[in-house]
Formats: sequence, C-alpha cells, structure tokens
Amino acid sequence: MSSPARAVRHQRHDAADRPFIVIWESTRACPLACRHCRAEAVPDRDPRELDTAAAKDLLDQVAAFGQPAPLFVITGGDPFQRPDLNELVAHGQKTGVRVAVSPSGTPTLTEERLRALHAAGAVGLSLSLDGSTAALHDDFRGVPGVFRWTLDAWDTARALGMKVQINTTVARHNLHDLPDIVRLVAEHGAMLWSAFFLVPTGRGRGLGALTATEVEDVLNFVYDMGLVLPAKTTEAHHFRRVALQRHILAGAGEDPAAALGLGRLYGELTDRAAALGLDTATRRVRRPPLDVNAGRGFAFVSHTGTVHPSGFLPLSAGNVRETPLTSIYRTSPLFTGLRADGMLGGRCGSCEFRRVCGGSRSRAYGVTGDPYAEEPWCGYVPGSFPHQRELAALMNAGPGTAPPARPRPPAAPGGKEHRVQQER
Repeated sequence: MSSPARAVRHQRHDAADRPFIVIWESTRACPLACRHCRAEAVPDRDPRELDTAAAKDLLDQVAAFGQPAPLFVITGGDPFQRPDLNELVAHGQKTGVRVAVSPSGTPTLTEERLRALHAAGAVGLSLSLDGSTAALHDDFRGVPGVFRWTLDAWDTARALGMKVQINTTVARHNLHDLPDIVRLVAEHGAMLWSAFFLVPTGRGRGLGALTATEVEDVLNFVYDMGLVLPAKTTEAHHFRRVALQRHILAGAGEDPAAALGLGRLYGELTDRAAALGLDTATRRVRRPPLDVNAGRGFAFVSHTGTVHPSGFLPLSAGNVRETPLTSIYRTSPLFTGLRADGMLGGRCGSCEFRRVCGGSRSRAYGVTGDPYAEEPWCGYVPGSFPHQRELAALMNAGPGTAPPARPRPPAAPGGKEHRVQQER
C-alpha cells in the first residue's frame, strides 16, 4: 500500500514544538449579526484588546517559534475595525511571519483598503460564503447586502493577485445548497474552499445540530468536490478518516456509497452537483487534508491575549501578556494533554483512526463539557471499516506514529479566571 501522504498530509515540523497556524482574534467589534457567531460580536471595540504594541509583540512571539514561522491569521469580529491593521501586517512581514486576514463581508472591504492590505504584505484573504444566493447568505449573516459586498471584495482581491480562501458554515439552512455554493466558488475562483462544521459556542448554540449520518454524507460530498476545486474542512477532523477510507476503497474498486452506507443526503448532493455540471474530472490531483487539531498544530489568541487550543474551545492556557506563546504552546497542561496519546474517551479513544483524526475537541467540549470526550457528530463504529489490513499498512507507512502514552493532566487550571467567554 502507498504512503499515507497520498491520502493525509502531515505537518512538516513536530507539532509539539510549533503550531502550523496561529489565529488571532484582533477584535470582537463587527457590524454584522451572524447567527452562528463564536465571538457574539458587538458594534464597538473592547478597551481590553491588545493594543498596537502588544499585537506587534504577539507577532514577535510567533516569529520566535523559528523559521518558517507559523501562518498568522488575523480574524475577529472584523479586523478592519482596527485602524492599525496594515501596520500589523507590515510588521509581520518584517519579522518573517506570513499574515493572512479574515474580514467580515461589510462595506469596509473597498478596493482601496484591499489594495493597501495587499501592499502591506498580506499573503491571503479569507471570506465567508454561507449560501449561493443573497437570500440565504444575508439571512444567516443578519444584514442585507453582505452577499454582494462579499462577492465584490472576492473579485477585487483576486484581481489584485491575492490568494482567497472561501469558508462555508455547514448548517441546516444550506445543506442542500452546498453544490450551488461549490459552483459559485469554482466560477469566481479560490485558492481553497473550506467547509466549517458548526460548533455549539456563542450564538451557534441556538442552531440545530446535524445528525451523524448527515455529517458523514456531507464529508463524503466534500471529498468528491476535491476533484472540482481544492477543498478542506474545519472542525470536522473525521474528514481525514473519510479521506483514508475513500483512498482505500478507490484502490479496491468499491462503490463508496455502498461500502460506507452513505445516506439520502449524499445522493441528493451528488445528483445536484451533476446537474450543475460539476465535473470531478476537472482536477487530476486531490489536495489531501492536513493532520492538524486543537493544540496539535493549532493555537488561538483572543482579543484580550488569552491562549486557547482553538477559537471554539473556550479553555484558557495562559495569556501572551504574561507568558510567551512559545512556552504556553509547548508546556501548558492543556496543550500537552491534547497532544498526548491515550487521552481520548469513548469511541474516539478506541478508534483505529484516532492518530490522524482525534475528532473535534471543541465540539466534544461544547456538547459534553469534556474536551477529551468522543466526537458527538461522528457515527463511525471503531473497527467496522472492512479493509483493516490495508488501513494498518497505510497508517504505519510514513509519518504519524503515535507518541507514547502520558498521564492525563487536568483540562485546564482550576478557577473561573481560567475560562473565557464562548468564542465565535
């Protein structure tokens, strides 16, 4: 069997030494009222935000991980609410940190501002598209006109030569609209399409959960669309399990829908994609998903400087005002615990895919209060995949061997002061 690198990519550097990506919530100020907002964004900036000097120091801390430094993504709220945004992007470029920006779709996304952001050194732009029509997208974002502003900014950024990633929140309102969203992304062009699977935090607690069967159907649809455009998932780590399963089934010449028992939704999405002319023969090379999880290649810094394994996992491991990010990431009990083998409970703990999946620790915490609990939106029964011999060969070839088991530390230091408000 071939190397797992063909199905799942692994981080180039030791995930215990440095993250692949650091996301900074630069502000919670935002003019939108998105129904799923992690940050429960507000109109005005918080006086406790990291100021310009503290933000530059954070960029220096990211650079201290070594070169190549982790990718640094400035998000919010809406980062365009910060007048020092371009100054911070330029500082990142000066210190050797690649900086991308994830703004909200608002009238602030003018050509002038995007041109200035690009000139400051931003390596990419991340935009949200949660429906293929203004009616669907604007209703989800809570403000009329967001759909048009987003498309205009998207086209402008592309014309400027910026790399654009499009993020889609997968929720009940757009389950059947996903093929139409893919067509729109393919038409306008994007470096990457990311399907974000909702985590019950912030305002997202009020949105209905998907069933495990629906999630499985969508994950397999996203996998199919990987031959139409570069595609990934966010907070759906079992997409890596799907990638391994589909890789093996393709080699065996088996129909994935029958072999994996996919449901009606998968058939409906597939039929709609075909009707739209989404040809899976468009791309010859699939973009394999990257093995990153909360605290394992990923770190999130809030607007006040608290550090979390994910923006959707509201347990704090420290504050960059007091402790360097390098130290928090490498030594805090919360981060080391999430990277340790033998920590996961339930089906995740006994699953043969756990080394390259691990489930969403954010969703586990959001549903159960335990970041080590099993993934609530995964219905896979450990050991049920019929090609266990092929899977073992694939898992044991190349990187990804599990580290030795370590004692389970507490999820986070005790006391209310070590928790933060639910994230967006």
